[in-house]
Amino acid sequence: MVLYDLSPKAKIGQNVTISNFSTIYEDVEIGDNTWIGPNVTIFPGARIGKNCRIFPGTVIAAVPQDLKFAGEYTTVEIGDNNTIRECCTINRGTSASGKTVIGNNNLLMAYVHVAHDCVVGDCCVFANNATLAGHIIVGDYVILGGKTAIIQFVHIGSHVITQGGSLIDKDIPPFVKAARYPISYAGVNSLGLQRRGFSREAINDIQGIYRILFQKGLTVTSAVEAIKEKYGNTDEGKQVLAFIGTATTGLMKGYTFMKRD
Repeated sequence: MVLYDLSPKAKIGQNVTISNFSTIYEDVEIGDNTWIGPNVTIFPGARIGKNCRIFPGTVIAAVPQDLKFAGEYTTVEIGDNNTIRECCTINRGTSASGKTVIGNNNLLMAYVHVAHDCVVGDCCVFANNATLAGHIIVGDYVILGGKTAIIQFVHIGSHVITQGGSLIDKDIPPFVKAARYPISYAGVNSLGLQRRGFSREAINDIQGIYRILFQKGLTVTSAVEAIKEKYGNTDEGKQVLAFIGTATTGLMKGYTFMKRD
């Protein structure tokens, strides 16, 4: 007995499971071996890859929550091997970019929201209630703590980890930990980098780069020149300098000590 609503115009791959009370509209594509749990709604414009797991209550490709949206044709593009837990919401793009994109091998925990025109890389973990406003770019291997809220147009570099409950209104460069309010540098994500195969030498270089950028009291312009001189030929230095060069909302604050009563 069929207890779900599947449009005949949807393109469904091989061995796809669609559970009871889910609704899949026309102009939806779902790749092989994907599991759709109960009470999932997938609106037109969704492109979902292979081997994904989408849990109950999730809504994918709803129109953007943007008053400028005028009904233009846009999409959501979700890659392979993603796990999207209960009650996540992933909105379509707007005319600004035409699409919202989520890469491969990501885990979005319950109640995560990804707004219009966001681009999320690969191998990220967004903990419960993480919220991305529109036009945000997130690199690879990013971990967002629970209830992290990110303001529109922010860029977050690869291999970043944020403290739970963070409010992020500035760009966060790659390889670091970010915490406190206003959002600030809290050290290099050394453990995460070790787990991903970074050498001790590379991690030492990253620590040196961020001592210059965030701990020596230099202006960003002066810090960039110093990083170029000492680390400009390293892969990590090039990545950090490239990120700084494309920052859109300004960099987060440098290291600050917490005041105690």
